[in-house]
Amino acid sequence: MVSKAAKGGSASPGALPVPLYEHVKRQIAEAILIGDMPAGTVLPGEVALANQYGVAVGTIRRALADLTAGGMLMRRRKTGTVVTGRASQSGLQFFFQYFRLLGKDGSLLHSKAEVLSVTTRAADAAEAELFAAPEGEPLLHLHRIRRVAGAPVLHSRISMVASRVPEFPREMTKVPALIYRHLLEAYGIRIAAVREKVTAEVATKEDRKLLGLPAPGAVLVIDEEAYDQTGALAILSRHRATTAHHYYSNEIR
Repeated sequence: MVSKAAKGGSASPGALPVPLYEHVKRQIAEAILIGDMPAGTVLPGEVALANQYGVAVGTIRRALADLTAGGMLMRRRKTGTVVTGRASQSGLQFFFQYFRLLGKDGSLLHSKAEVLSVTTRAADAAEAELFAAPEGEPLLHLHRIRRVAGAPVLHSRISMVASRVPEFPREMTKVPALIYRHLLEAYGIRIAAVREKVTAEVATKEDRKLLGLPAPGAVLVIDEEAYDQTGALAILSRHRATTAHHYYSNEIR
């Protein structure tokens, strides 16, 4: 349940509320992507799911239909709706934020995030301009690493305006794994658009230490700006990843 209204930002001309089935679809997709629903999981019936999510059966039916069309689910005549453990790129197009490194065979990777630090620091001039905030505005800054099957694959630095996320957990073990979902449920901040710049760089000493890379090595760098439903920048991130055994997936529609 959304408990607080989003703050700040100017309205975006094309911003529209996300349909309820999209919220349900994203929650089910997230559960699949993080491994809460592994391949072979049989979903409850539509009535049970409707009760679980507090929505109409028709809403559940639409969400499941979209996930089935995208390859995340399949319908079996006697068994019901089953998690496939795979997804086409089009099946991931709505899932902006979450881990876009896929296995070489296109398989979904169940990653686990570990928070390395939670700090508050003043925004520099460039950050202040992006966030439309005064220079020196306090930013909440997270540094975390993602692992697949125990192996480090990506580390990220994530910044948000601290005043927009009061009471955001400062203890590393309490930081939510799904930040986009937490922003929606706790603050009413819905990520509606993401802009990314993807480059390749020589791995730094920190990259080599965190990701176990040789020297010299290379990393994929993803500079990400995530905007809320009002068109305001909500999250500024930089991800640095190894693609030795994975590839980065994105889709433009």
